[in-house]
Amino acid sequence: MRYGIFSDTHANLHALEAVLRCLDKEKVDALICLGDTVGYGSQPNECCDRVRGLTKYTILGNHDAAVAGRMDYSYYYEAARVALDLHASVLRPENMAWLRGLRYSERDGDTHFCHGSPVDLEEFEYIFSVDQAATCLPIWDQLGQITFIGHSHLCKSFAISRERVYEVVTKDFEVHPEFRYVVSVGSVGQPRDHDPRASYTLYDSDRGLFQFKRVEYDVAAAAQRIFDDQRLSDSFGARLFAGV
Repeated sequence: MRYGIFSDTHANLHALEAVLRCLDKEKVDALICLGDTVGYGSQPNECCDRVRGLTKYTILGNHDAAVAGRMDYSYYYEAARVALDLHASVLRPENMAWLRGLRYSERDGDTHFCHGSPVDLEEFEYIFSVDQAATCLPIWDQLGQITFIGHSHLCKSFAISRERVYEVVTKDFEVHPEFRYVVSVGSVGQPRDHDPRASYTLYDSDRGLFQFKRVEYDVAAAAQRIFDDQRLSDSFGARLFAGV
């Protein structure tokens, strides 16, 4: 199976369309979204429409859960709460129902998908360091050969033996059977690794081959839509230019 995997679109339709065009050219067998289709950006309905019509699986992200009334987000900072409240108020019924029905994880054989750490799915913990990945050691036997996550907006991958964790520093790698892998696939709509290009990934489960991919999109147009909506914080648009 050849997967196209992406995450954290955050209502950025310009970035999403650029990623989907690339994935169409890649001739993947299945599209997987690891969550957070909504939050921060200016086009939540349009992004929900595109994602739910195309993916084999879409995972529940924390922003999806917040908008759908499935978690408490009162502790989020004010601008993020305002965006979530706004998206909850403007989502069409079919998109709200879709978010309310999303699962915390999905599995295709030995390939697993979730939004945050697989250790406690409903807590949405981050994994972007070796120490954070090491929290998976006690559940090594329950991990898939490879587990794909989003949430951090960073492109990171870790190989986990029964005893320790190694960061994989290459963009492309081959999966080895003696390890379990956890891969953070970056963000479509709000990258935070100082690269403004949208992120997506490819995984060929038959060959055990993984690739990080990036694509440029019209950042200025996506940011301008946020600036034009006085209900959203300008910071959500400004950060797109720097990828932070």
